Amino acid sequence: METPRTTFEGPRPIPFQAPQGDLAILSGTANPLLAQHVATALGVSLTPCRAHIFSEGNVFVRIKENVRGKDAYIIQGCHFPVNDNFMELLFWIDALRRASAQNITAVIPFFSYAQGDKKDEPRVSIRARVCADAIEAAGADRVLTMDLHSPQIQGFFRVPVDHLYGRQVLAEHVRRLQIPDLVVCSPDVGFAKGAAAYANLLGTPVVIGNKQRTDHSETVEVLEVIGDVKDRNVLLVDDLTITGRSLIAMAETLKKRGARDVYAAVTHAVLSKGASERIAQSQIKSMFVTDTIENSFDPLPPNVQVVTVAPLFAEAIRSIHERTSISMLFPDGRPICP
Repeated sequence: METPRTTFEGPRPIPFQAPQGDLAILSGTANPLLAQHVATALGVSLTPCRAHIFSEGNVFVRIKENVRGKDAYIIQGCHFPVNDNFMELLFWIDALRRASAQNITAVIPFFSYAQGDKKDEPRVSIRARVCADAIEAAGADRVLTMDLHSPQIQGFFRVPVDHLYGRQVLAEHVRRLQIPDLVVCSPDVGFAKGAAAYANLLGTPVVIGNKQRTDHSETVEVLEVIGDVKDRNVLLVDDLTITGRSLIAMAETLKKRGARDVYAAVTHAVLSKGASERIAQSQIKSMFVTDTIENSFDPLPPNVQVVTVAPLFAEAIRSIHERTSISMLFPDGRPICP
Protein backbone atom coordinates (compact mmCIF):
# COMPACT_ATOMS: atom_id res chain seq x y z
CA MET A 1 0.00 0.00 0.00
CA GLU A 2 1.38 3.38 -1.02
CA THR A 3 2.05 5.74 1.86
CA PRO A 4 0.25 9.06 1.33
CA ARG A 5 2.56 12.07 0.85
CA THR A 6 2.49 14.62 3.61
CA THR A 7 1.83 18.19 2.52
CA PHE A 8 2.77 21.34 4.43
CA GLU A 9 0.73 24.48 4.32
CA GLY A 10 1.92 27.99 5.00
CA PRO A 11 5.31 29.67 4.65
CA ARG A 12 8.56 27.76 4.55
CA PRO A 13 9.99 27.25 8.05
CA ILE A 14 12.65 29.79 9.03
CA PRO A 15 16.06 28.22 9.79
CA PHE A 16 17.08 28.40 13.42
CA GLN A 17 19.12 31.47 14.32
CA ALA A 18 20.46 32.04 17.79
CA PRO A 19 19.27 35.30 19.29
CA GLN A 20 21.80 38.08 19.43
CA GLY A 21 23.43 38.72 22.77
CA ASP A 22 23.49 41.97 24.69
CA LEU A 23 25.49 44.79 23.15
CA ALA A 24 29.00 45.41 24.48
CA ILE A 25 31.08 48.37 23.25
CA LEU A 26 34.74 48.37 24.23
CA SER A 27 37.36 51.02 23.66
CA GLY A 28 41.02 50.41 23.03
CA THR A 29 43.57 53.15 23.64
CA ALA A 30 43.58 54.42 20.03
CA ASN A 31 40.10 55.99 19.84
CA PRO A 32 38.72 56.61 23.35
CA LEU A 33 36.83 59.80 22.42
CA LEU A 34 35.24 58.31 19.31
CA ALA A 35 34.31 55.18 21.25
CA GLN A 36 32.63 57.24 23.96
CA HIS A 37 30.67 59.23 21.38
CA VAL A 38 29.60 56.02 19.63
CA ALA A 39 28.42 54.50 22.92
CA THR A 40 26.53 57.69 23.78
CA ALA A 41 24.82 57.67 20.38
CA LEU A 42 23.77 54.06 21.01
CA GLY A 43 22.55 54.85 24.50
CA VAL A 44 24.86 52.36 26.21
CA SER A 45 27.84 52.56 28.54
CA LEU A 46 31.31 51.47 27.50
CA THR A 47 32.27 48.08 28.86
CA PRO A 48 35.00 48.62 31.47
CA CYS A 49 38.39 47.47 30.25
CA ARG A 50 42.05 48.28 30.72
CA ALA A 51 45.16 48.35 28.57
CA HIS A 52 48.63 48.71 30.04
CA ILE A 53 52.02 48.97 28.36
CA PHE A 54 54.91 47.68 30.44
CA SER A 55 58.28 49.41 30.46
CA GLU A 56 59.76 47.15 27.79
CA GLY A 57 56.75 47.70 25.47
CA ASN A 58 54.73 44.58 26.31
CA VAL A 59 50.98 45.25 25.94
CA PHE A 60 48.51 43.88 28.50
CA VAL A 61 44.72 44.07 28.06
CA ARG A 62 41.89 43.02 30.37
CA ILE A 63 38.11 43.17 30.17
CA LYS A 64 36.71 44.08 33.58
CA GLU A 65 33.15 42.88 33.03
CA ASN A 66 31.49 39.64 31.99
CA VAL A 67 30.94 39.55 28.20
CA ARG A 68 29.90 35.90 27.88
CA GLY A 69 27.29 35.53 25.15
CA LYS A 70 27.40 39.22 24.19
CA ASP A 71 27.79 40.90 20.81
CA ALA A 72 31.10 42.69 21.35
CA TYR A 73 32.47 45.61 19.34
CA ILE A 74 36.05 46.65 20.04
CA ILE A 75 36.83 50.12 18.70
CA GLN A 76 40.54 50.35 17.99
CA GLY A 77 42.12 52.20 15.06
CA CYS A 78 45.49 51.36 13.56
CA HIS A 79 47.11 54.78 13.36
CA PHE A 80 50.27 56.07 15.09
CA PRO A 81 51.79 54.22 16.85
CA VAL A 82 50.60 51.81 14.17
CA ASN A 83 52.20 48.57 15.31
CA ASP A 84 51.34 49.10 18.98
CA ASN A 85 47.72 49.84 18.14
CA PHE A 86 47.45 46.88 15.79
CA MET A 87 48.89 44.43 18.32
CA GLU A 88 46.55 45.82 20.96
CA LEU A 89 43.61 45.20 18.60
CA LEU A 90 44.64 41.56 18.22
CA PHE A 91 44.91 41.14 21.98
CA TRP A 92 41.44 42.65 22.53
CA ILE A 93 39.95 40.27 19.97
CA ASP A 94 41.68 37.31 21.62
CA ALA A 95 40.55 38.42 25.08
CA LEU A 96 36.93 38.67 23.90
CA ARG A 97 37.09 35.24 22.28
CA ARG A 98 38.53 33.66 25.43
CA ALA A 99 35.85 35.44 27.49
CA SER A 100 33.18 33.68 25.35
CA ALA A 101 31.72 36.71 23.59
CA GLN A 102 29.09 35.49 21.13
CA ASN A 103 30.21 37.68 18.21
CA ILE A 104 33.30 39.87 17.93
CA THR A 105 33.43 42.82 15.56
CA ALA A 106 36.69 44.68 15.09
CA VAL A 107 35.77 48.34 14.57
CA ILE A 108 38.81 49.87 12.88
CA PRO A 109 38.15 53.55 12.09
CA PHE A 110 41.49 53.85 10.24
CA PHE A 111 43.36 50.82 8.94
CA SER A 112 46.83 52.19 8.18
CA TYR A 113 48.20 49.03 6.58
CA ALA A 114 45.51 49.26 3.90
CA GLN A 115 48.13 51.20 1.94
CA GLY A 116 50.13 47.96 1.58
CA ASP A 117 47.61 46.30 -0.73
CA LYS A 118 49.79 44.98 -3.55
CA LYS A 119 53.25 43.84 -4.58
CA ASP A 120 54.32 46.78 -6.72
CA GLU A 121 58.06 46.32 -6.15
CA PRO A 122 60.24 43.20 -6.07
CA ARG A 123 60.46 41.27 -2.80
CA VAL A 124 57.96 43.31 -0.76
CA SER A 125 55.24 42.19 1.62
CA ILE A 126 51.53 42.63 0.94
CA ARG A 127 51.05 43.99 4.43
CA ALA A 128 47.28 44.44 4.30
CA ARG A 129 46.81 40.73 3.62
CA VAL A 130 49.10 39.76 6.51
CA CYS A 131 47.09 41.99 8.85
CA ALA A 132 43.79 40.62 7.56
CA ASP A 133 44.97 37.06 8.27
CA ALA A 134 46.08 38.06 11.77
CA ILE A 135 42.73 39.69 12.60
CA GLU A 136 40.89 36.56 11.50
CA ALA A 137 43.28 34.26 13.34
CA ALA A 138 42.80 36.25 16.55
CA GLY A 139 39.07 35.48 16.38
CA ALA A 140 37.21 38.40 14.79
CA ASP A 141 33.84 37.47 13.25
CA ARG A 142 33.42 40.73 11.37
CA VAL A 143 35.27 43.95 10.54
CA LEU A 144 33.74 47.42 10.46
CA THR A 145 35.97 50.12 9.00
CA MET A 146 35.94 53.39 7.08
CA ASP A 147 37.52 54.51 3.81
CA LEU A 148 40.03 51.77 3.12
CA HIS A 149 42.79 53.17 0.92
CA SER A 150 41.93 50.39 -1.56
CA PRO A 151 38.35 49.08 -1.31
CA GLN A 152 39.39 45.71 -2.76
CA ILE A 153 41.08 44.97 0.57
CA GLN A 154 37.65 43.79 1.70
CA GLY A 155 38.42 40.70 -0.37
CA PHE A 156 41.53 40.00 1.72
CA PHE A 157 39.22 38.96 4.57
CA ARG A 158 37.22 35.75 4.75
CA VAL A 159 34.91 37.30 7.36
CA PRO A 160 32.31 39.96 6.47
CA VAL A 161 33.64 43.51 6.11
CA ASP A 162 31.37 46.54 6.38
CA HIS A 163 33.05 49.47 4.66
CA LEU A 164 31.73 52.92 5.59
CA TYR A 165 32.52 56.12 3.71
CA GLY A 166 33.43 59.39 5.40
CA ARG A 167 32.42 61.36 2.32
CA GLN A 168 28.75 61.24 3.32
CA VAL A 169 29.44 63.11 6.56
CA LEU A 170 31.99 65.47 5.02
CA ALA A 171 29.85 66.24 1.96
CA GLU A 172 26.88 67.03 4.18
CA HIS A 173 29.07 69.40 6.22
CA VAL A 174 30.31 71.14 3.07
CA ARG A 175 26.78 71.35 1.67
CA ARG A 176 25.62 73.23 4.77
CA LEU A 177 28.32 75.85 4.16
CA GLN A 178 26.65 76.73 0.83
CA ILE A 179 29.92 77.52 -0.93
CA PRO A 180 29.04 79.12 -4.29
CA ASP A 181 30.47 78.04 -7.67
CA LEU A 182 31.97 74.90 -6.16
CA VAL A 183 33.88 72.25 -8.09
CA VAL A 184 35.32 69.04 -6.62
CA CYS A 185 38.94 68.12 -7.36
CA SER A 186 40.86 64.89 -6.83
CA PRO A 187 44.62 65.43 -6.24
CA ASP A 188 45.40 62.44 -8.49
CA VAL A 189 43.75 59.95 -10.82
CA GLY A 190 43.82 57.30 -8.08
CA PHE A 191 41.02 59.03 -6.19
CA ALA A 192 39.04 59.99 -9.30
CA LYS A 193 36.13 57.69 -8.43
CA GLY A 194 36.03 59.06 -4.90
CA ALA A 195 35.98 62.61 -6.24
CA ALA A 196 33.15 61.70 -8.61
CA ALA A 197 31.17 60.34 -5.64
CA TYR A 198 31.72 63.60 -3.75
CA ALA A 199 30.60 65.54 -6.84
CA ASN A 200 27.44 63.42 -7.09
CA LEU A 201 26.63 64.03 -3.44
CA LEU A 202 27.20 67.78 -3.78
CA GLY A 203 25.79 68.17 -7.29
CA THR A 204 28.95 69.83 -8.63
CA PRO A 205 31.40 69.29 -11.52
CA VAL A 206 34.62 67.36 -10.94
CA VAL A 207 38.21 67.97 -12.07
CA ILE A 208 41.22 65.67 -11.71
CA GLY A 209 44.80 66.45 -10.76
CA ASN A 210 47.82 64.59 -12.11
CA LYS A 211 50.80 64.10 -9.81
CA GLN A 212 53.77 61.79 -9.49
CA ARG A 213 56.00 60.37 -6.76
CA THR A 214 59.45 59.16 -7.72
CA ASP A 215 60.39 57.46 -4.41
CA HIS A 216 59.27 56.86 -0.80
CA SER A 217 60.26 60.37 0.38
CA GLU A 218 56.56 61.44 0.43
CA THR A 219 57.30 64.41 -1.86
CA VAL A 220 55.07 65.01 -4.88
CA GLU A 221 55.11 66.91 -8.14
CA VAL A 222 51.87 68.19 -9.64
CA LEU A 223 51.97 67.84 -13.40
CA GLU A 224 48.57 69.12 -14.55
CA VAL A 225 44.92 69.76 -13.70
CA ILE A 226 42.35 68.14 -15.97
CA GLY A 227 39.33 70.48 -16.05
CA ASP A 228 38.48 74.16 -15.67
CA VAL A 229 38.73 75.82 -12.24
CA LYS A 230 39.01 79.48 -13.27
CA ASP A 231 36.85 81.71 -11.04
CA ARG A 232 35.54 78.64 -9.17
CA ASN A 233 35.81 77.63 -5.53
CA VAL A 234 37.47 74.21 -5.32
CA LEU A 235 37.03 71.37 -2.84
CA LEU A 236 40.05 69.05 -2.80
CA VAL A 237 39.06 65.55 -1.64
CA ASP A 238 41.05 62.49 -0.61
CA ASP A 239 40.77 59.50 1.69
CA LEU A 240 43.84 60.42 3.77
CA THR A 241 46.70 62.85 4.06
CA ILE A 242 49.99 62.15 5.82
CA THR A 243 52.35 65.02 5.08
CA GLY A 244 49.79 67.30 3.43
CA ARG A 245 52.17 67.90 0.53
CA SER A 246 49.86 66.50 -2.17
CA LEU A 247 46.97 68.74 -1.13
CA ILE A 248 49.22 71.76 -0.65
CA ALA A 249 50.91 71.35 -4.03
CA MET A 250 47.56 70.87 -5.74
CA ALA A 251 46.11 73.93 -3.97
CA GLU A 252 49.00 76.05 -5.27
CA THR A 253 48.44 74.74 -8.79
CA LEU A 254 44.71 75.43 -8.58
CA LYS A 255 45.36 79.01 -7.51
CA LYS A 256 47.71 79.44 -10.47
CA ARG A 257 44.90 78.16 -12.71
CA GLY A 258 42.61 80.94 -11.47
CA ALA A 259 40.68 79.25 -8.66
CA ARG A 260 39.19 81.51 -5.98
CA ASP A 261 39.25 79.74 -2.59
CA VAL A 262 40.55 76.21 -2.11
CA TYR A 263 39.00 73.92 0.50
CA ALA A 264 39.83 70.30 1.36
CA ALA A 265 37.89 67.34 2.73
CA VAL A 266 39.88 64.33 3.96
CA THR A 267 38.55 61.37 5.94
CA HIS A 268 41.75 60.35 7.75
CA ALA A 269 43.99 63.16 9.00
CA VAL A 270 47.16 61.15 9.65
CA LEU A 271 49.28 64.36 9.69
CA SER A 272 52.88 63.41 10.39
CA LYS A 273 55.35 65.74 12.11
CA GLY A 274 55.30 69.19 10.52
CA ALA A 275 52.13 68.61 8.46
CA SER A 276 49.97 70.91 10.60
CA GLU A 277 52.35 73.84 10.13
CA ARG A 278 52.51 73.26 6.38
CA ILE A 279 48.73 73.19 6.09
CA ALA A 280 48.37 76.33 8.22
CA GLN A 281 50.67 78.22 5.84
CA SER A 282 49.18 76.79 2.66
CA GLN A 283 46.65 78.07 0.14
CA ILE A 284 43.98 75.85 1.71
CA LYS A 285 41.36 78.11 3.27
CA SER A 286 39.67 75.37 5.33
CA MET A 287 40.25 71.63 5.62
CA PHE A 288 37.52 69.32 6.93
CA VAL A 289 38.59 66.02 8.50
CA THR A 290 36.87 63.31 10.54
CA ASP A 291 37.69 62.05 14.02
CA THR A 292 38.86 58.58 12.95
CA ILE A 293 42.33 59.55 14.21
CA GLU A 294 42.85 61.14 17.62
CA ASN A 295 46.63 61.05 18.04
CA SER A 296 48.46 63.89 16.24
CA PHE A 297 52.14 64.75 16.26
CA ASP A 298 51.21 68.45 16.39
CA PRO A 299 48.04 70.34 17.36
CA LEU A 300 45.63 70.83 14.46
CA PRO A 301 46.06 74.21 12.75
CA PRO A 302 43.28 76.84 12.87
CA ASN A 303 42.18 76.11 9.30
CA VAL A 304 41.38 72.44 10.05
CA GLN A 305 37.89 71.53 11.30
CA VAL A 306 36.94 68.11 12.72
CA VAL A 307 33.61 66.55 11.75
CA THR A 308 32.56 63.54 13.81
CA VAL A 309 31.65 60.20 12.25
CA ALA A 310 30.47 58.72 15.56
CA PRO A 311 26.76 58.75 14.55
CA LEU A 312 27.57 56.87 11.34
CA PHE A 313 29.54 54.18 13.20
CA ALA A 314 26.78 53.99 15.82
CA GLU A 315 24.11 53.39 13.17
CA ALA A 316 26.26 50.73 11.52
CA ILE A 317 26.76 48.95 14.85
CA ARG A 318 23.04 49.18 15.59
CA SER A 319 22.20 47.61 12.22
CA ILE A 320 24.75 44.82 12.64
CA HIS A 321 23.53 44.10 16.17
CA GLU A 322 19.83 44.09 15.17
CA ARG A 323 20.57 41.99 12.06
CA THR A 324 19.21 44.61 9.67
CA SER A 325 20.66 45.93 6.43
CA ILE A 326 23.24 48.70 6.58
CA SER A 327 23.10 49.40 2.85
CA MET A 328 21.26 52.63 3.57
CA LEU A 329 24.46 53.91 5.19
CA PHE A 330 26.45 53.46 1.98
CA PRO A 331 26.46 56.24 -0.61
CA ASP A 332 24.62 55.22 -3.75
CA GLY A 333 25.85 58.01 -6.03
CA ARG A 334 22.72 60.11 -5.84
CA PRO A 335 22.93 63.72 -4.65
CA ILE A 336 21.93 64.44 -1.07
CA CYS A 337 18.42 65.88 -1.07
CA PRO A 338 17.93 69.23 0.69
